[in-house]
Amino acid sequence: MPNRFAQQAVPNSSGTERPKLKAPANAADCHMHIYDPRFPQPTPRPSPSNAAVPDYRLLQKRNGTTRVVIVQPRNYATDNLVTLDAIAQLGPNARGVAVLHPTVTDAELKKLDAGGVRGIRFSLGDPASAVVSIDMIEPLSKRVAALGWHVQLHMPGELIAANADLLRRLPSQIVFDHLGRLPLPAGLDHPAYQVIRGLIDKGRTWVKVSGAYLNTRLGPPTYADATKIAQAYVKAAPQRLVWGSDWPHPSEKDKPDDALLFDLLAEWAPDEATRNRILVANPEVLYGFGKAA
Repeated sequence: MPNRFAQQAVPNSSGTERPKLKAPANAADCHMHIYDPRFPQPTPRPSPSNAAVPDYRLLQKRNGTTRVVIVQPRNYATDNLVTLDAIAQLGPNARGVAVLHPTVTDAELKKLDAGGVRGIRFSLGDPASAVVSIDMIEPLSKRVAALGWHVQLHMPGELIAANADLLRRLPSQIVFDHLGRLPLPAGLDHPAYQVIRGLIDKGRTWVKVSGAYLNTRLGPPTYADATKIAQAYVKAAPQRLVWGSDWPHPSEKDKPDDALLFDLLAEWAPDEATRNRILVANPEVLYGFGKAA
């Protein structure tokens, strides 16, 4: 007879054990993606299968998070219906980050805002699959600042350093994906880190402590090089950090263990009060959790 207490596997995630670290009440996963076959993908970029809302709910059961921020994947370009639909399915504990072009209308912005969107993403690391460009950041930042939204930047450290002046003059808040994607082995010694730190010190910039496997040459289980970067952010500005799973890990052929990724927080932020801030209080400020969606 099968063991009815056995852990259930989560699609796009290795391992089945729960994290050792217990998630606090209202913990937020502030970076994940939904790929729903009901919605057409205008780009040829391969997408993970079994990555719709019911699949993601299994990850929530495994790691104990209850709030979520759905980040629009590049695969759907600027058609944000898949993200709006996922927010609606997941309910008041969900928010979203859209992908837009400067041609977006005010009416569309209001619709997205009402649907739970709180920011827009620029993924600029791979020109072959990018659906936005650097020249779109400033005009869109001006458009969304009035809504209280942020611009979320997934860009290599070299681009961050090269565009420091642009980033400093943006009127909206800024969120850097995946530890800022600092080039290795330079890491914290790369000029991009000082650019990000300077923006944080101005009080309007956030960093997602996520994507350990995108910031490592050493790999699991310790992701020691990514851990060094994460610990530096935690020491410098714990009030400006949020955590994300990056499920379903679209960049990874061999899927990581999500329990291990969550447990990294115990090393990145050993103090429980700091972890709770990263998982609960900071997302409430940045995404408006706890308020009407």
